[in-house]
Amino acid sequence: MFPIHDDTPTRITPYVTYGVMIACILVFIWQLSLGDWVQHAVYSFGVIPAVLLAGKSLPPDMEILPAWLTIFSSMFLHGGWMHLIGNMLYLWVFSNNVEDAMGHRRFIAFYLTCGLLAALTQALLDPMSEIPMIGASGAISGVLGAYLLLHPHARILVVIPIGFLIYTPWIPAFWVLGLWFVLQIFNSWLSASDMGGIAYGAHLGGFIAGMLLIPFFKYRSVALFAPASEERRMLRK
Repeated sequence: MFPIHDDTPTRITPYVTYGVMIACILVFIWQLSLGDWVQHAVYSFGVIPAVLLAGKSLPPDMEILPAWLTIFSSMFLHGGWMHLIGNMLYLWVFSNNVEDAMGHRRFIAFYLTCGLLAALTQALLDPMSEIPMIGASGAISGVLGAYLLLHPHARILVVIPIGFLIYTPWIPAFWVLGLWFVLQIFNSWLSASDMGGIAYGAHLGGFIAGMLLIPFFKYRSVALFAPASEERRMLRK
């Protein structure tokens, strides 16, 4: 199930969301230009729990940033086209409304804080791991958690491929994001430690962080658990 659009209007242009997307795409193009050196960049700019929490050291030529700064640099690296496209799709669908609820400056702080807490969650689950973590999914998970509390009744247009058939139903955000969260829990349990290189702990940590932080970052005039608007009710008829 892939979300591709929602029916929640925004009042502002989400410049930060666009900026994050552009930055991630440009960094990925830079990664592609590195050829055989891309792994070197992943270890230099990705989060390595053993380096961050256990005092391990990288080879001198890879120690480009202090360990704590790699938490932020890692948010702009991706492991492949599908990794990038999946993250950018979720960011595109859900981030603009969260940015609208708190403004550009607060959204920058919110996004980076969720990414920080997501990375720390994954690192604390396996502090001796020497596998670098990269990707924007931890921070984006925070956006999903915030969206769930802001617009649980919003409708999400999703693509559901079943064999050779493709369905495109509108599904309430509560079910789309609730199912996503349950799948992260299930996959985390199923994988035990690692499944396909996916940091499910970061997804869960980011999502919970977004839910906990949104009351403090949103404008006071913005209500949580917004009811379905008249516009959305008319669309359902």
